[in-house]
Order: sequence, then structure tokens, then C-alpha cells
Amino acid sequence: MADELVHYDVVGGTATITLDSPHNRNALSAQLRRELSESLDKAQADDAVRVIVLTHTGPVFCAGMDLKEARGAGAGDQGVNEFPKILEQLWTSPKPVVAKLAGPARAGGIGMVAATDIAVAVHEATFAFSEVRIGVVPAVISLTVLPRLNARAAHELFLTGDTFDAKRAVEIGLLNSAVAADELDGEVTRYVKALALGGPKALAATKDLLGKPRPATPGEGFEAMNKLSAGFFASEEGQEGITAFAQKRKPNWVPES
Repeated sequence: MADELVHYDVVGGTATITLDSPHNRNALSAQLRRELSESLDKAQADDAVRVIVLTHTGPVFCAGMDLKEARGAGAGDQGVNEFPKILEQLWTSPKPVVAKLAGPARAGGIGMVAATDIAVAVHEATFAFSEVRIGVVPAVISLTVLPRLNARAAHELFLTGDTFDAKRAVEIGLLNSAVAADELDGEVTRYVKALALGGPKALAATKDLLGKPRPATPGEGFEAMNKLSAGFFASEEGQEGITAFAQKRKPNWVPES
């Protein structure tokens, strides 16, 4: 549809969700939030989808909350109240999510980048936690950003609101990779292909594992982890993977190239 702000497309097991509101730098307006959430639900419910790519049109990935909509609204009517759902959808998605940035991200846009599993940007992309500079707090996004960033960088960048580049974003843990613009598509495709090789149920369980608190010592966690591991070795998916390895073929969950 011509008036939609988020496009959804599935090709070869990859669902691409594209933010398309360049007139306001893909700000998180009410319409964009609604359509983004709906697209994420659609991708997660589709068994044919193995990997989700979150990307954008225009020069900016996402500028954060739509400040025009925020102006004059009371606390109960702020659009940020709907944002935790989107971050939770990204963070807990059973399908791996890859962020593809051909341009800058700010504030809530960085929160979404941090909530994905893999994030790739062009060298020219810049980032800033600009909240304090307009008198607000990066509270909601802290829940996805802080687990990614080292503590010293988080304090500096949250408190100063300074802009930083893609190279530093990689160094502090926000991005997995920064590449030249003409290498962006290839780098994202490399990650997508690698993710699609994993068993769907194994990927979902591994994502869940990565999001859980670590036990105080390995000994405290071995019983539960052994049960999880043994269950997957014996599962239909695990047995298919083991058989495919022995037969030197691809498991039946790998999309046709």
C-alpha cells in the first residue's frame, strides 16, 4: 500500500521488514509503531520464515520517538508507552533478527538495534543517545542497550549524548560489523545464510538461553542445561541434524538457495 510506513516481504525464508517514513527520518510515530509490531507478529507466526531482517529506506535508520506527537501529550498518552512491546518482540523473537543500517540511528532507533541479534551498519552511520539533550531519559531503551554496551561507554554516551561512529559502535558492542556501503548487502546476506543453517527450534531455544540470567557457578546450572541438551539431541530436529551430518547433506530446515 502506498500509504503504509512499514513494508513486509518474504523471500527464501527471510522476512524483510522495511521502515519507510523518510519524511520524518523513520521516527517512531503511532502508525509506524503499529505497522512494525504487526509485521513482527506476522514474521514470528510464519513457519516459512527463518530469519528476520529489519532495515529502512531513506538516509536514516530511525530517529527515535516522533517528537511532534510527543509534544503536549501527558505521561499516559506518550507514544513511548507502546515502545516496550516492540523491543520485547525483537528481543524475544524465536526467529533471529538482523538489523541492517545504511544510515544513522538515534535514541529509540538504537534501542531497536540493540534488541536485534545481529546488527550491521555502514561505516558512515552515526549514533547518539540524544535523550538527555532534550530533557528526557533513555529509560526504556536501557533495557536492551545496557546488556550490549560496556559500562564505561554506557555512562559516557548516555550522560553526554555525544555522537559516535560505527567503528566505536562495534568496539563497545552495539554493532557486530561495520562495512563499506557497497558491502552492506553482502554482509547482511552472509549473516542471514549462516543463521538459516540452524534448526528453527534449536535457534529459538538458544535465544532463550542467551537471554536468561547465568547461574552463580557452572555446577548450579548443569542439571537444567543437561536436560535441555539431551532433549534436543533426542528430538526430531536433533535427530534430523545428526542424520544429515552423517549423510553429508543439508538438514531439511535449510531453505533452498
